[in-house]
Amino acid sequence: MSDAYSIGQLSKLTGCKVTTIRWYEKEGLLPDASRSEGNQRRYHQHHLTTLRFIRHARELGFDLNAVRQLQHLSRCDKHDCHEADQIASSHLQQVQQRIKSLQALETELQAMISRCQQGDASHCQVLEVLADHSLCQRDHQA
Repeated sequence: MSDAYSIGQLSKLTGCKVTTIRWYEKEGLLPDASRSEGNQRRYHQHHLTTLRFIRHARELGFDLNAVRQLQHLSRCDKHDCHEADQIASSHLQQVQQRIKSLQALETELQAMISRCQQGDASHCQVLEVLADHSLCQRDHQA
């Protein structure tokens, strides 16, 4: 393929929407593209590599600040490998906490549905539990 890509080609190669590519560029995550004589954005191999890095980090759930930090570390020759590890470890802890919260939510929903299946049609347990938080088995308020 050519050394220069249109934004549409870059989008197809990465699975990233055109509007998202423009936004990453605006936010400074993706370097500004060069411009053709017709003023169209022209992207190069380093844009493709950078966008794939961003996309993969985002698919793994890293927030934009972490992506920025990881990008910086990937470009910096003098970084300590442990810095990236610390960012990833912190993210892992957040993911593990979300999993625990989702498991608690799953348990509560299962209990609520189970009570509903045992109740009668005139007293829907799902609606009663939603109306009265004290009927919940766990505290899951945000």
